[in-house]
Amino acid sequence: MSAVSETVVREYFEMLGFLVTQPRKYMVPGRPKTPDEEVDLIVSNPRCPGHVIAPEMVWGATEVKGIARAVVGVRGWHSERFYASTFEQTPDILRFAQEESVQFASSIVGPGPIAKILCLPKLPASEDLKAKVVTALRESGIDGVLSFRTVLADLVSWIDSNRNYEKSDLLQTIRMLKNYDLIKDPQLELFDPTRSRRRR
Repeated sequence: MSAVSETVVREYFEMLGFLVTQPRKYMVPGRPKTPDEEVDLIVSNPRCPGHVIAPEMVWGATEVKGIARAVVGVRGWHSERFYASTFEQTPDILRFAQEESVQFASSIVGPGPIAKILCLPKLPASEDLKAKVVTALRESGIDGVLSFRTVLADLVSWIDSNRNYEKSDLLQTIRMLKNYDLIKDPQLELFDPTRSRRRR
């Protein structure tokens, strides 16, 4: 599942114009990872004129476009939410953001500021619990959080069903599902309360 999750995130950054490096193509069983093995993806945006880290922690495409380079940790545990206790009990989730890992990324993308982005399935539904997660991540040096829901929704909306994405299995699969009406573009206006009131 980790390979699939990393592929999804990789395609997302590439669709936004980033150059993506996946430094590790192998599993690391039976021993602690070295700093360079903690990083899932290293991304750089050659079109970004500056490097602006958004103040909010939960990011979307707009916030991601503002950064020039980043290390990305992908945690594709799609059956559960992430709480502050999750990071306390499993601290290795955040090791990709340690200084040694960032220095390794700098050796690949060159000098300059590097953002630390964590991609995970779900944050807590409760606003109080979500705030605790955000605080814990900020204290651990994480700059931004991407949810898989955001990543997948954006990919679905960006895919043109009339194009042939034969060089990407993931994008081609999304295109086929859209062609057969198995998935559709998000229609947020259906849930706009002002629109509903106008109809009534």
